[in-house]
Amino acid sequence: MRIAIAGAGAVGRSIAAELCGSGHEVLLIDRSARSIDVDALPDAEWLLADACELASLDSARLEDFDVAIAASGDDKVNLVFSLLAKREFGVDRVIARINDPRDEWLFTEAWGVDEAVSPPRLIAGLVDGGPAARAAGDGSDGGALPPGSAAETDLLEFTLTEGSPHSGTAVAELTPALPDGVVLVAVVRDGRAAPPDPATALRPGDDLVFLGGVDSAEELGSLLDPRPSAG
Repeated sequence: MRIAIAGAGAVGRSIAAELCGSGHEVLLIDRSARSIDVDALPDAEWLLADACELASLDSARLEDFDVAIAASGDDKVNLVFSLLAKREFGVDRVIARINDPRDEWLFTEAWGVDEAVSPPRLIAGLVDGGPAARAAGDGSDGGALPPGSAAETDLLEFTLTEGSPHSGTAVAELTPALPDGVVLVAVVRDGRAAPPDPATALRPGDDLVFLGGVDSAEELGSLLDPRPSAG
C-alpha cells in the first residue's frame, strides 16, 4: 500500500519505519527541515512541505495514496490534514493521532477521521484494564465522545464577502462574537488551510470552517454577512 504520513517527528518516523519494514511505500511530510532525515529512513520518500496546504498535498498526489496518517504533535494540524485527505483527495482510510485527550471528541468522520488513536488514553486504559483501551485502540467504543456530540455537531463553512463586518478584523475579534457552541477551526486562504491564529487579519474571500450545531448556521451567517434591513 501507499501511505502518507503527516509529521516526521519521532512518532511519524517510528510509524514509517514499521511500515517500510512491512513492504509498504511511505511518504513522510513535514514543514520543518530539522525533521527531514533521509539517511535515517532511506526506504521512505520525504517531502518538505506544509501538510495543511492544498498545493503541497496536490503536488504529492495524495489522491493516489491508500492510507493517510496524521501523526504530528499538533492536534489542529492533524485535524486539518485529515479533513483535506478525506474531503479533497478522497483517501480511503485516514488515521489520526490525538495528542490531547480533551480533543478526542473532535476526531470523528466529520473531520474525515476513520480511526483515531489517543496514546495517553490508550496507556491509561492498559493500566486500568478497562474499556478505555478498546476505545482508544479501535474506535469501537462510542463512549469516547460526549453524549450526542457526533449527531449534534457538523462542519459549517462560510466565505467572507466584501461587505462582511469582520473583513479586515483579526480572528481574535471574531471568536468572542461566535454563537455558543461554535468554534472556528480553520481559515482557508488561496487554497491553503491553516489553524486559526488570533493575530490573523481576515480578508474577503477567506473560507472560514467552523465546528458547531447545525441549528447555529443561520445565526452564524447573520454574524458574518448580515443582510441589509428592509427599507
